[in-house]
Amino acid sequence: MDGTIWLWIGFNVFVLAMLALDLGVFHKKAHVVSVKEAAIWSVVWISLAMVFNVGLYFFWDAISYNSTYTNSEAALAFFTGYLIEKSLSVDNIFVFVLIFTFFSVPAMYQHRVLFWGILGALVMRGTLIAVGATLLKEFHWIIYVFGGFLIFTGIRMALHQNEEMHPEKNPLVKLLRRVMPVTENYEGDRFFIRRAGKLMATPLFLVLLLVESTDLVFAVDSIPAIFAITADPFLVYTSNVFAILGLRSLYFLLAGVIDKFSYLKLGLSVILVFVGIKMVIVDFYKIPVGISLAVIFGILAISIAASLLKAKRMLDQPK
Repeated sequence: MDGTIWLWIGFNVFVLAMLALDLGVFHKKAHVVSVKEAAIWSVVWISLAMVFNVGLYFFWDAISYNSTYTNSEAALAFFTGYLIEKSLSVDNIFVFVLIFTFFSVPAMYQHRVLFWGILGALVMRGTLIAVGATLLKEFHWIIYVFGGFLIFTGIRMALHQNEEMHPEKNPLVKLLRRVMPVTENYEGDRFFIRRAGKLMATPLFLVLLLVESTDLVFAVDSIPAIFAITADPFLVYTSNVFAILGLRSLYFLLAGVIDKFSYLKLGLSVILVFVGIKMVIVDFYKIPVGISLAVIFGILAISIAASLLKAKRMLDQPK
């Protein structure tokens, strides 16, 4: 990492600049994000990720130090990691819809919550990636722990697809209510206000806490999954960041139709089990990244196609 410190700094400066542009210019005023706007931003974030991917293909050997990857291997590892994280982030959207519905968050304030939630998620995930990379480097056996955890999580996800969520029971929400008064109603897009000299949190801050804690839970699943593809911290980090940056626009694009993808969670659970098995057997057989990409893409395609067919059949049924 010593030789690539400027690469890390440059990438993070770029990310912060894009976030500042997003909040300070395009979303300076709270407004309802339309499907058209969400679609445009989704294209922007995906395009940036693909441009970065192409850059890895042509320049990886010039910007990396002590890497065992060729240019094409680095680009393929990034793309596969990005696809895994992008698909798993859809599971976040299911939960975000439940949280926003439970707390009746006005549509015009949802982008602000997701913006600050994702900013916090980037810090948390960066920390988890650093810890994960160190553990894998110092203790090779930890890869079996990661693999076993992913297999367990995938099976649990498949068996508890319709598990109900109770946001009011979240430990962070309970803790906040104990240490700080919370206003009854929303106060615009503000997280805190002062009343009679007393600092008070708003329900919007409760929602932000839930979004942050939810993402932390998902990060514990998704980050080991990317380590199954590559152990290079920079590739793990950048693929993760690009997928997370596009999560807000993806939410506003899919929130209204997410219930139509009834088999997507099952597909994601199969992906987790697959990458878990890939980690567990790595010392006996290393599944090539290209095959991993094909399997993951195939599972996603099948689960999405089956979901759409089911939704069409239900629509065509006589009422």
